[in-house]
Amino acid sequence: MCMVVPFFISAQNTINQFLKPSDTLNSNRKTTVFTSEAVILGSALIGLNQIWYKDYPQSKFHFINDNKQWMQMDKIGHFYSTYQLGSIGANALKWSGASQKQQLVYGATLGFAFLSVVEVFDGFSKEWGASTGDIFANASGTALYVGQELLWKEQRIIPKFSFHTTKFAAARPELLGRSLNEQILKDYNGQTYWLSANLYAFSKWKSVPKWLNLAVGYGAENMLFGSSNDFNETLENSRPYRQFYLSFDVDLTKIHTKSHLLKTFFSVFNTLKIPAPTLQINGNKRVTGHLFYF
Repeated sequence: MCMVVPFFISAQNTINQFLKPSDTLNSNRKTTVFTSEAVILGSALIGLNQIWYKDYPQSKFHFINDNKQWMQMDKIGHFYSTYQLGSIGANALKWSGASQKQQLVYGATLGFAFLSVVEVFDGFSKEWGASTGDIFANASGTALYVGQELLWKEQRIIPKFSFHTTKFAAARPELLGRSLNEQILKDYNGQTYWLSANLYAFSKWKSVPKWLNLAVGYGAENMLFGSSNDFNETLENSRPYRQFYLSFDVDLTKIHTKSHLLKTFFSVFNTLKIPAPTLQINGNKRVTGHLFYF
């Protein structure tokens, strides 16, 4: 089963706005963070098992190879999810006064630990199976966060997400989603994942605004089935193809403001790519320009 989690808005809001670095180690805060994470994630896993897996037949633990499914969009979703969950976990421990080592070992690995348990659930499900590709993607998302902290002590490259509705969901609503909420999670045709890099952090040029980013994105289209071989002949140009993007972006957390409301807004939406002029290059070598793309 693919576990794509494109939004962590509520948790990110709480972490970024109210959890500031502690001047001294606070054992009570650390205890609170560890306990809260254990309770929340434990409850989420129990709920997931009861709601999702309970009604499906079980089997012996097994692996599957789904690396060719959905043009790897689901794998990039795992990468994005583990990074964002790890960011939340690390920032929570930073607030508690934990050392950098504790932040990275126990906080940044939060997403990998959570989604690894989900892979175990999949492995015992006859309907699915544990995916080695998912595990690698989960580890890669965690590695991006940890690597940047060790190398630069800051996050210069941030995975981001954008979505637009497509015609494909109406063709297979049971698979790609009926409502907008379902389509955001299920319709890979409308999802785009980005790596947004801060230009000032890399160049240190005073003429470059500290909030200006350059983003490269990846998406895919014409996917009604998981396998690229099962394309729908009834749709024009229906064979799935990849899409690559180049665009400007904004690191909202780098915008200086004294307004608590604006800081809250900026932190919440910094997981999303802002609409901006975008150059799109399709796998069929067609180049398209968008005045605003999301």
